[in-house]
Amino acid sequence: MKLVIFGLAISSSWGNGHATIWRGLLRALIERGHDIVFFERDVPYYAANRDLWALPGGELILYPTWEQALPVARYHLSDGDVAMVTSYCPDAVAASDLVLDSRAALKTFYDLDTGVTLERLRRGQPVSYLGPRGLADFDLVLSFTGGAALDEIKTRLGARRVAPLYGCVDPRVHHPAPASQAYGADMSYLGTYAEDRQDALNRLFIEPARRLPKRKFLMGGSLYPSSFPWAENIAMVHHVPPPEHAAFYCSSRLTLNVTRGAMAQMGYCPSARLFEAAACGVPILSDAWDGLSNFFEPDSEIIVARSTDDVLDALAMPRAPLAAVARRARDRALTEHTAERRAQQLEGVLESELSPLSVAPCLTTGY
Repeated sequence: MKLVIFGLAISSSWGNGHATIWRGLLRALIERGHDIVFFERDVPYYAANRDLWALPGGELILYPTWEQALPVARYHLSDGDVAMVTSYCPDAVAASDLVLDSRAALKTFYDLDTGVTLERLRRGQPVSYLGPRGLADFDLVLSFTGGAALDEIKTRLGARRVAPLYGCVDPRVHHPAPASQAYGADMSYLGTYAEDRQDALNRLFIEPARRLPKRKFLMGGSLYPSSFPWAENIAMVHHVPPPEHAAFYCSSRLTLNVTRGAMAQMGYCPSARLFEAAACGVPILSDAWDGLSNFFEPDSEIIVARSTDDVLDALAMPRAPLAAVARRARDRALTEHTAERRAQQLEGVLESELSPLSVAPCLTTGY
């Protein structure tokens, strides 16, 4: 298949969780024989922090303005099998109009931010990447979040056919690595700043650091405000590029996963960071949300923390049981959550939709 994608950014991972997901997924699709064309608006803040300049085996098209992208976009859509627009694409509405008017066989939308999308709609707030008809005109909508969100996408946005496509990990990038003195810590956290993560981060990271002043805590991520409640034993790395993720994770006793509030409320919302840390063989401490057990088994493959005391208990665990938790999580990630596995799942959904004999609806509830 030829896939033509209009997305946020794949060329820079700075403050952008989409990048690492796309890199692994598209590499797997290309290796499976598919043609990939990815359109990305060339904006200054990503250009200044670019860590990918080409899409090996595919085509990355960086364009300065939508008007300048139109001729080449029309060209690629003319023989595309699958055309896809994603959440937070800066030209999503214009790209959607172009896709829906094109000759592409299958017209799709992929919401990698479903919880945020639905939360904004419930509050009556505008969503910049949705047009006036929502998602009603697309043949298929893919969602980063499963469970009840899949039905809500249909009822609120008019989507006709919906399927989950969860995050994934590329084991060639995320794998066990030697500890680095630069990233050494008792507990680490990797994530871009988001206001709706702050309550959980205060409870599961900031407060444990305050109660354990002799322990070292390490944060990695961008866009953190000066008003962030730092403590003396919290170190900060303002951006950790993907090639450094493995060293970052593997240099701490535990690593923390905190889900954005809107996504945690929906459930069935595993972040890519969860799979990345698991593939690196690091014990993971995660906030709780519905559906977590569909991805990792609590108390066996992952440690769930609801309170500061839960974090303190986890930090007090001996190394042997923590290593066993990490080993089981890595096995699960490499079996079920790799980019190759997601590429296979996406292939199955797309091929089913492209088949003229396909009459069964896509999965709309549950896992």
